[in-house]
Amino acid sequence: MKDQQGSNRISSGVIAAVSAAVVAVGGGVAWLTSQNNTPTPSKPSQSIEQSAQPSPSTTQPANEQTPQVYWLRPKEKNVALVPQPVKVASILPNQALEAAFQSLLAGPTEGTDSTTIPKGTKLLGLKSDKDEVHVNLSEDFTSGGGSTSMIGRVGQVVYTATTLNPKAKVYIDVNGKPLDVLGGEGVELQQPLTRENFQKNYPL
Repeated sequence: MKDQQGSNRISSGVIAAVSAAVVAVGGGVAWLTSQNNTPTPSKPSQSIEQSAQPSPSTTQPANEQTPQVYWLRPKEKNVALVPQPVKVASILPNQALEAAFQSLLAGPTEGTDSTTIPKGTKLLGLKSDKDEVHVNLSEDFTSGGGSTSMIGRVGQVVYTATTLNPKAKVYIDVNGKPLDVLGGEGVELQQPLTRENFQKNYPL
């Protein structure tokens, strides 16, 4: 009977020790698990940096301008100068006007609008300073056409050159020399030309 009681004590002691070990191990595992499951702290500095950066949609191009190219359009018994906008993101001072003249010399691509500027005419130089615009064209500009054709092409140049400043004075050169007489019919040009004196002296 004593032996049975002793063995009972041993068994109880072993069970208690094992239980204590299990509790200790279980507690350690639980602690490790809680440490591993702890969420990684976010990095506020990254979100702040990202939010501080401007979105691409709010960035504005430098000095975006919309010059206009002028074509000729039949109107009853005469022709009229009609504008077509050309969107340019300009950086250099004369870049917008130069782009407009390149479009003008290339000719219209659609619609019923036309041009009397001879094909092959090149822009040799362009300078815009305060209220003056100097345009230097190749000799092709003076070839072919009657007086109406000559006046029409001069009007296209004058109006396109003054698209950003309608009050500007325009000087037209051909191969670096002032254009005084245009075409075989001898259309005389009194330079500088403006929109106002063109409408008065050279009606289309």
